[in-house]
Amino acid sequence: MDTLIGGVQVRKLRFIPDERGYLMEMLRSDWAEFDRFGQSYVTACYPGAVKAWHCHKRQWDHLVCVCGMAKVVLYDPRQESATRGRINEFHMGELNPMLVKIPPHVYHGFTAEGGERALVVNFPTELYNYNEPDESCLPYDDPSVPYSWT
Repeated sequence: MDTLIGGVQVRKLRFIPDERGYLMEMLRSDWAEFDRFGQSYVTACYPGAVKAWHCHKRQWDHLVCVCGMAKVVLYDPRQESATRGRINEFHMGELNPMLVKIPPHVYHGFTAEGGERALVVNFPTELYNYNEPDESCLPYDDPSVPYSWT
């Protein structure tokens, strides 16, 4: 993998199987990737759909794909960043379990891979504020982001 965007952290996750099935830890308070807990949610992406681009001013995201496979893409537009302009692409999910921690001001999005729905769990550091969302959005094909989802 190319150099990670500044502030991004990745942790390979593991399945802990037994005769009944398996368990997979997704985020622990004693891991280096943990900052604080705001809330958790799951978001679904259907085959052929792209959920991009968005970023936050204060919030850190912690993404894990728990069903299917997802291509998660990050873009660093931050003026002061040593990794400005860099793209990171991750293929994550059941076949490649990982946690991706995304800093504020880094645009990100994802799409389902393999022709099946992808379920992505997020553990953001902040509660969602319905009146003043901490979110900036761009269309998935915005020309200011040097990435093509096709």
